[in-house]
Amino acid sequence: MSGSIRVARLGKRFRAPADSTGAVTAGTTLRALDDVTFEVGAREVVAVVGPNGCGKSTLLRLIAGLLTPDEGTVDLGGRPVTGPDPRVGFVFQEPRLLPWASIRDNVGFPLRLADRPEVERQARVAQLLALVDLSGFANARPHQLSGGMRQRAAIARALALEPSVLLLDEPFSSLDALTRERFGLELLGIWERTATTIVLVTHSIPEAVFLADRVLMLSPRPGHVVADIPVGLPRPRAPEQVDTPAGNAVALQIRHWLADGAETSAAVHLEAERREHSDG
Repeated sequence: MSGSIRVARLGKRFRAPADSTGAVTAGTTLRALDDVTFEVGAREVVAVVGPNGCGKSTLLRLIAGLLTPDEGTVDLGGRPVTGPDPRVGFVFQEPRLLPWASIRDNVGFPLRLADRPEVERQARVAQLLALVDLSGFANARPHQLSGGMRQRAAIARALALEPSVLLLDEPFSSLDALTRERFGLELLGIWERTATTIVLVTHSIPEAVFLADRVLMLSPRPGHVVADIPVGLPRPRAPEQVDTPAGNAVALQIRHWLADGAETSAAVHLEAERREHSDG
């Protein structure tokens, strides 16, 4: 089905540079992800949560085809991802807008790259700017907009080619708390008006509970799925639902898995140190 995602036995390794402490030797192979398997249904909203360095951003890039897996496969709508895929829109932590171009030209940039006719581009850009409530700022430059407005423009650009999947890598992390909450509401409004599946990486537990249908918990590196937590709050959502007994119960489960992961990671490091001293 269009918009569905299937990740099977996914693994990714990187060759690491030496760090300043000497703890990592140049050329060491670091396994970022290992045996990651899950599915996302069409039009689902799934949040990915886990400790720092567990491979969340790497996972999004593998789904988008921006990285090639060392093991496993990614399928979108039943078809394999083999490279950068027009079926996927990607929103990074920072908007990454072209600073010299207008918001209109930024949003229309993917359409220009796809060689869409001028009339089609203008119509689609006008539609997208209206979708994210930026019609009055089409001629503005990115530096003239607030952080939230720039992120809305980045989402509009990501939706330009009508992707079936929208991937968001901590897109609200640089926003203040009130703007972040408002932007979450705006994202859900966009989701309700489109047929897009969303996978969102976040460090915010309330954000995951508020936005998602399910929360995938990743372990410390190498990341793999240790829990798939259904949220179960009714839609449409309001921020107040996060603080209900049902919302608090989901948040408690997420905190449990995060704490368990932290303890597991600490145990692994202690065991590694014990073996090192023993060998010495």
